[in-house]
Amino acid sequence: MRWFGFGFNAFGQICSHEKFDKGDAVKELKVSTPTDLRCREDKSSCCCLKTNQVRASWSRRASLHAHGFGASVSHESCGACLIESRECKDASISESHLTLVFPDRIESWDLQEKDKTPSWSRKIINQAESSALKLPLVPGGYIASKPPFFHCLSPHLQVKSLALGGEHAVLLTVTGTVYTWGQGSHGQLGHEGLVSEEEPRTVEALWGVPISSVAAGSWHSVCISDGGDLYVWGWNESGQLGLPSRGLRKASEQKPGQQAGELCQDADTSGTTEKHEEVFIAIQAFPALLDVTPSCDFRTVSCGSRHTAAVTTKGDLYTWGWGEYGQLGHQTLKSSDEPQCVEFFKTGQMHVVDVVCGPWNTFTAVVKDEVTINLPLKPPDEH
Repeated sequence: MRWFGFGFNAFGQICSHEKFDKGDAVKELKVSTPTDLRCREDKSSCCCLKTNQVRASWSRRASLHAHGFGASVSHESCGACLIESRECKDASISESHLTLVFPDRIESWDLQEKDKTPSWSRKIINQAESSALKLPLVPGGYIASKPPFFHCLSPHLQVKSLALGGEHAVLLTVTGTVYTWGQGSHGQLGHEGLVSEEEPRTVEALWGVPISSVAAGSWHSVCISDGGDLYVWGWNESGQLGLPSRGLRKASEQKPGQQAGELCQDADTSGTTEKHEEVFIAIQAFPALLDVTPSCDFRTVSCGSRHTAAVTTKGDLYTWGWGEYGQLGHQTLKSSDEPQCVEFFKTGQMHVVDVVCGPWNTFTAVVKDEVTINLPLKPPDEH
């Protein structure tokens, strides 16, 4: 299995700055073409090891390896430093802390300090219970990206997974029910209003729709139903919901060329020359079914700050939203309010099996097409 990255690269999270010609500041900062993470030239990087999983924050990337966890913490002036921890099962990374999960404990390390001991730790008593959970979930609750790290969750929720946005949380139970809480100013909670919630509250609009996966961006939320449908809600300022965005359409109008003009055409299926005003969505305060053309079923989804990426059951990657740093992978710096397939992987006969979004970049795991026949839900590693 190989990992590719594209988007924001100011701190060398995707490509070492040494790969670019001197003075090519734009390419150093913005990587619009999916790039194999193994191409990094800094030998201290964990990319030389076999990567099983990737975690990302705004300026940092961490990689989970077969022989333990390696966290690549990059800085523009000092290259990358490597943190390795044997027997680590999962991790999460923020701008200030790296959290590691071991079979018997959880540790949070302050990345801005050079301490040889974690800044926070917690023992795990029931190791069997912890093996079924994935960060930010831990036994009895979840881990936040900054202190206080541990937050309790009611055992009655029977949590399957949890996604943390900028200021809100999206929780999925084992029965497929979705709960949200936190800041609601952009409709990201999906309760048909802009009110915040201090405690988990059921997203009533999804009642009767079993959900299999959830994701959260800075101010938007996405989930996948058992049938492979995408539901979106929250802020759509950059088209991150895949719904018509006035800001993006206005930007297209200001650009010359036929394509921009076509984007601004009003929809008219009546066969007459009469034009109808297009409906734009700034805030979608309750879940909306996202129509993707051509029709396809999705198996996993991830959200950046203002962009979204989802993988279909056939191994195609679709992205949409803010694209100023190339994080949509379409080899341009354009934003889009329509889900578009990333052709780079299709033309390279690569089958996408996983996607992880950082705030301004995207990381994908791929295998070659010839080894993806009867692909299980949990993709195998490529040797």
